[in-house]
Amino acid sequence: MKLGLQIVLGLFSLIPLAFAVMGLMSGMAGADPAATVSAAVDNQYRYMSGVYILVTLLLWYAIPNIERHFTLMALICAALVIGGIGRFLSQTAIGPGTPQQSAGMLIELGSPILLAWLWLIVRKPRAGNP
Repeated sequence: MKLGLQIVLGLFSLIPLAFAVMGLMSGMAGADPAATVSAAVDNQYRYMSGVYILVTLLLWYAIPNIERHFTLMALICAALVIGGIGRFLSQTAIGPGTPQQSAGMLIELGSPILLAWLWLIVRKPRAGNP
C-alpha cells in the first residue's frame, strides 16, 4: 500500500515538474505562443513555475518516508487544491484554457484522494501494535 502510493506520487510529480521547468525557461511564450502578455504577467508566470518546482522538491523529500510526513503532504495537498480552485475560477470567469490545464485542475482538485490514501497508511495498525 505504501509502495503503491510512493510510485503514484513519484510519477505524478513528473507532470508539474516538466511544465514548471518549461514555464521557468520559456515563460508565457512557451505556454501559448499566440498570446500577447505584459512583462508583469510573464514575470508572475515564471515565478509561479519556480514555486511548482519547489512543491515538487518538497514532495520528493517526503516520498521515501511518506508515513512520517503527513503534515507536509497535507500542506502540499492544500497548495494543489487552492491552485485547482484558482483554475476553476478562471475557467468559470474567462473560459477554459488548454486541455492540459483542465487535466491539471482535475488532478489538483482530486489530490485529497492521495492524502486519504496516506491517512490509511499512517493509521494502519502495525504488527504487535494493536
